Formats: sequence, C-alpha cells, structure tokens
Amino acid sequence: MQGAAEDPKHVRENDGKSSQCVRCIVDNRVTRVAWLNRSSILYAGNDKWCLDPRVELIANTKTHYAIRINDVDVYDEGPYTCSVQTDNHPKTSRVHLIVQVPPKIVEISSDISINEGGNVSLTCIATGRPDPTITWRHISPKAVGFLSEDEYLEITGITREQSGEYECSASNDVATPVVRRVKVTVNYPPYISDTKNTGVPVGQKGILQCEASAVPSAEFQWYKDDKRLTEGQKGLKVENKAFFSRLTFFNVSEQDYGNYTCVAYNQLGNTNASIILYGPGAVHDGNSGGSRRAVCVWLLPFLLLHLLLKF
Repeated sequence: MQGAAEDPKHVRENDGKSSQCVRCIVDNRVTRVAWLNRSSILYAGNDKWCLDPRVELIANTKTHYAIRINDVDVYDEGPYTCSVQTDNHPKTSRVHLIVQVPPKIVEISSDISINEGGNVSLTCIATGRPDPTITWRHISPKAVGFLSEDEYLEITGITREQSGEYECSASNDVATPVVRRVKVTVNYPPYISDTKNTGVPVGQKGILQCEASAVPSAEFQWYKDDKRLTEGQKGLKVENKAFFSRLTFFNVSEQDYGNYTCVAYNQLGNTNASIILYGPGAVHDGNSGGSRRAVCVWLLPFLLLHLLLKF
C-alpha cells in the first residue's frame, strides 16, 4: 500500500449531483483494511459502519480499496484515512477532500429611485468556496473599469448621468461568474434643452416645439402673454409627450404672431423658455431666449394652483 499522503482532491458541489471516489492501493500482505473520516469508521473490509446512505464501497480487491461519496456537499470536506493491517504493522494513507462551491448571489439591493444629489448605497452578498470576489460596474457606454471591488458600492452626491443599471458580479474560478443588476433612477427637475423661433406666413401651418429632459417626465403648459393655451381652442392643437410639447397653428393669422412661453414642470421644480412665432420680414435673433429656472412672476399663481390640485 502507498504510505505517503495523497494530493488534496477537489470536487465541485453541483446541486447534489457530484460524487467523489477515494481509494488506496493494497497488496497481498494486507489482512485488514478500513476507511475513516476523521475518527469515524466508514467501512471496515466489506462491512459498512456509517449510517450515511451516500457512502458506498466500490472496490475491495487484492490491489485496491475504494469508497464513493455521492451527492457531495461542503460538510464532506476534510481528511479521509485508509488504514490497513499487515503481518508486520499497520499503515495509513490520507487524502484531504476539498469541496468547491460555485458562487451564488444570496442578497442584493432592490431597484432604487433617488433625487439628484442624494447618496446611494448598494449591497451585494455572495457565497461560494473559495469565497467569491465581488465587483460592481455601471452599465454605461462612458463607464470604465470597476466602481468597487467590494460587497458595497457607495455613491455620494449622485448625478443624472449616473442613473442606469449597476451590475454585481461574483466569481471564484469554480464556475462562470454570476451577475445580478440593480436599477438606479435619478430624479431631477426639468431642463428645456431645445427650442427654436419659427417664421410662418399668414394662412400657413405653424409649429412651435419645446423639448425638456426630466425625471419623472415633465408636464407642459403653453402661454401667450398671461393667457394659458389649451387643447380645443379654435385653430390650435396642444400635443404633450414624455419629452416634448408641440403647439400647432393650423391657419396662422396676424394675431398669432408674438412671444410664447413653454413651461415644463414636475414635482421637483419647473423651468420655462420663450419662443417667437413671427411672420415674413420680422426682425428676430433666430433663437429663443433659452431655458430659465425661475418662472415669470405672472405664471406663478397658475402653476401653484395646478400643482396643488395635482399633487
């Protein structure tokens, strides 16, 4: 029989489907033989001493003595000793069974919604043998490398550009890494990104458009002077979508020319921009006055009343 200790045997735990054989070499001088796990006898010769149904004898010949452990789990890890008795003296051979477990993410933060400027803390807990390495990355075309190589990801003063999905990966080289994602929604007040003054002859169709970025999506209102324009007014159509509002004049008249104000708002704030509808030959700068965070004083009563009724 071989008297030296064998190299450690690695076996992967695989949902109760893995098995592992341990064997020792014997010869015709052997009179008695047994397999032990720590101090417990598993088999002595052909006789089974342990109660575990997963352990079975697979070889007891003149050259080999072997057992098999079915449905291996982490509790089977440890030393296994083959003990033999010869005419001269006892000998032992030991093998150490190492159970490897693929990584598994057992706890991860839920999707989160937070206002811009707030702090975010994400958690990803994983198990496995050996202990898995955990990394966090932002799923974004602009993201480079890992944000964290730890169970925890901390983001201080989050910005709208940092919204999106964050991916946790757990790996330990036993199996392919496992990944889970958390969606982070960053809320921010509206920002009007695109407006353009428009020239249209009398009698033609005219369109003014106001685009705004916001989370939650902005709602829109249109004003001319101190009068709010609504859907259903003669010759007008107001079309509001998630990211823009369109004011359509089906038959432009002289009275339609002038300065229009687009107001975009959500529960976090509001902004407005001026857009001019002008006729041929009118003097203008080609662009609107841009986005302004402070709403004109004469608009405040209308907006406050609307917000109170809605929220």
